[in-house]
Amino acid sequence: MHFRHILSALGRHRIAVCLLVLEIAFSCAVVCNALFLIGARLDRMHRLTGVDEAHLVEVGVRSVAPGSPEAIMAQTRTDLAALGTIPDVASVSIINQTLFGDSFSGSGVGLSDAPNAPTITVTQYFGNAQLAGTLGLKLVDGRWFKPDEFVSDEQLEGGGATVPVIITRALAEHFFPGQSAAGKVIYAFGTNRVVGVVDRLVQPKDYGPAESYEYAMLFPVNLSYAQGAYLLRVKDASQRDAVIRTALQALKGDGPLRLVSPKNARTLEAARAKYYRNDRAMAWMLVGVCLLLLIVTAVGIGGLASFWVAQRRRQIGIRRAVGATRSDILRYFQTENFLIATLGIVLGMVLAYGLNLVLMLHYELGRLPGWYFPVGAVTLWIIGQLAVLGPALRASHVPPVVATRSV
Repeated sequence: MHFRHILSALGRHRIAVCLLVLEIAFSCAVVCNALFLIGARLDRMHRLTGVDEAHLVEVGVRSVAPGSPEAIMAQTRTDLAALGTIPDVASVSIINQTLFGDSFSGSGVGLSDAPNAPTITVTQYFGNAQLAGTLGLKLVDGRWFKPDEFVSDEQLEGGGATVPVIITRALAEHFFPGQSAAGKVIYAFGTNRVVGVVDRLVQPKDYGPAESYEYAMLFPVNLSYAQGAYLLRVKDASQRDAVIRTALQALKGDGPLRLVSPKNARTLEAARAKYYRNDRAMAWMLVGVCLLLLIVTAVGIGGLASFWVAQRRRQIGIRRAVGATRSDILRYFQTENFLIATLGIVLGMVLAYGLNLVLMLHYELGRLPGWYFPVGAVTLWIIGQLAVLGPALRASHVPPVVATRSV
């Protein structure tokens, strides 16, 4: 196989070759970055939260008539007792903010209480003694809260100098790298001593830089239903819908002057699905774009190869007449297409890198991993060879006599 013959033939069709090279380059650049974006979306959608999502149900209750704080707290205790008696409920708690919700409760946290000391914003969870068990959190250092450490929301907001805190492993590594955080002091609500570290607990929604997603604090606070939502841990995940119906009925019976609606009750898995629906839609849209570009590229390669086969029937016939085999003809067209695809892929990798730099600059996207380039190259090479296979096979089956008689 003489490459100079192939290059000479391509040189006589410069415009068509250039257009095909640009098409392959554009497809390579877009597909590489689109696949990277799809991977980033999938990673985001499957981030671990550190809680037992499969067994959690949340139920919100709203007051329709004002009441004293004491009466509301008494009603909360009644609700917790009623929900705890549901046969399929393992534990029940109340929490100030739910995962995959619309709200974000956070505080500035630092290692000093000096006026100009640096701080970071960390999400904060308040809940009673059952909250950690209901969430299914895993303690990796220190201890859980003691019963006598729980305070009211007003006591905490008033400057909880004596209120302990449990933080996540990620936040502990941020403030105390390589050290045990148990016993250390952070400054959030006054001076708070870290008594425990959990493996993972994340923000209820994305807020701030990506690395702060796993920065969270847990405070021992007894809340009323007006300050949060009920969180139920079910024994059997298949009974979650039944538990929601039973819980709503129990709450309606215990407190008639409140708004208890199925709209405010859902499983945590349903909450996750709703929260990430835009990411899921974006991933599918990018999949469609990739498939469309690859199909258009394959059609372009196959169409141009068919056109060249039709134009070269006489040349093919002559080569067959002087001894070229069918495999020689097939290999000729595949090699020709391989050279065109290689030029397009090389140019496409440069464009892909440039496009990634633009996305990094304007959309805070990470750097495109190097392994995307060989994967993209191999994919386009395979698509190119498959697209040209049909025309090349037709060329290899052209009868020498018919071809040499054509004008």
